[in-house]
Amino acid sequence: MNSRCRCINCITPPHILKKLLENPDGKVRDAALRTLLTTASLRGERRVRSLMGFAAAPSGARRTIFDCNSTTTLPSATLARSEDGRPSSDQTANDAFDGLGKTRQFYKEVFDRDSLDGNGMRLNGYVHYGSAYNNAFWNGSEMIFGDGDGVLFTDFTKSLDVIAHELTHGVTEFSAGLEYHNQSGALNESISDVFGSLVKQWAGQQTAEQADWLIGAEVFTPGTPGDALRSMKAPGKAYNNPTLGRDPQPDHMSKYVQLPDTDDGDNGGVHINSGIPNKAFYLTAIGIGGFAWEAPGHIWYASLKASSAKTDFQEFADTTYLQAGQIYGQQSAEQQAVLAAWKDVGIRISGVRALAGTATRMKKQAALTTGNGRDQDQEIMRRIDELSSQLATLTQEVASLGGGRPH
Repeated sequence: MNSRCRCINCITPPHILKKLLENPDGKVRDAALRTLLTTASLRGERRVRSLMGFAAAPSGARRTIFDCNSTTTLPSATLARSEDGRPSSDQTANDAFDGLGKTRQFYKEVFDRDSLDGNGMRLNGYVHYGSAYNNAFWNGSEMIFGDGDGVLFTDFTKSLDVIAHELTHGVTEFSAGLEYHNQSGALNESISDVFGSLVKQWAGQQTAEQADWLIGAEVFTPGTPGDALRSMKAPGKAYNNPTLGRDPQPDHMSKYVQLPDTDDGDNGGVHINSGIPNKAFYLTAIGIGGFAWEAPGHIWYASLKASSAKTDFQEFADTTYLQAGQIYGQQSAEQQAVLAAWKDVGIRISGVRALAGTATRMKKQAALTTGNGRDQDQEIMRRIDELSSQLATLTQEVASLGGGRPH
């Protein structure tokens, strides 16, 4: 775990909670204030955890759900449901239990990953956290769910993609360890949105075309259909209402939002700028077609494992292109879909396309000019070999951006 980060990974962006402090409804204002204050105090706890270190003993990824009974003290929480126990009389506990199970099953069946750490880490969840707490978060070892204020937010266990989003922060923490600030932090948030959405799609057996690509639609403004915390398909259009204003997420690098790397600045806008890589994944999935957890998901998962703590958007884009080539073949439809998707959000793959395209054109030229002179043919083939060597070298260099992590 990165000792620099003093953050907990929350599903609700701070800019939404701050906007709610202006709400005329006293219940909404009070809930937002309590959520912000509680989240601030939790950063200190996370800081202590990061300095002490954390290691989870393998436990077969067993699930346990605890009830906080509207307090914020985890040690005093009571057992609500265990892996071998009967269903709880509390539907919130059952929803949390089922969400943890579906996410666990997704990572096992789709990526052969044994729990969040790949080593059977226990999955603990805490429900009914705080009073009208408008958030859900991963604290480095456990999942915590608030009940919402009942007006703009409802019980956070009702959204499978929210549960999978938060648990995926654990996957990221145990693989690339992306630092939670600026571009690496926005990429961290995007990875959680990607796999959160994929778990929901996988559970519902939805194709990329059928999926809504919304995050938190079930728990955000329950009285307003069609909106969500974020839209991967259309960043910046997840919501637009007088209470919260307009969704501030950009969908292109030309709209990248520069914010201070502070708690108040959302650590450089990690919940805002995540819209850019989110859109890139959506476009990749639509470009490839079919089920998004198949080729697109495998490309992104391999790229996550090949990334490092400081990986930024450009490095991750390059890695997805190279991984697509390694898994599905150079110049494959999958690799071309990745290339086009990143280009559409304003990120061009670093040099690889130019070399690959030039080599392909020269091979065609060689085929057309065969027999026009041995010296000319030999020179063309020499240049093709030289370009191919450059391409292989560049591929190795970009792959090494992951700090030597295995693909």
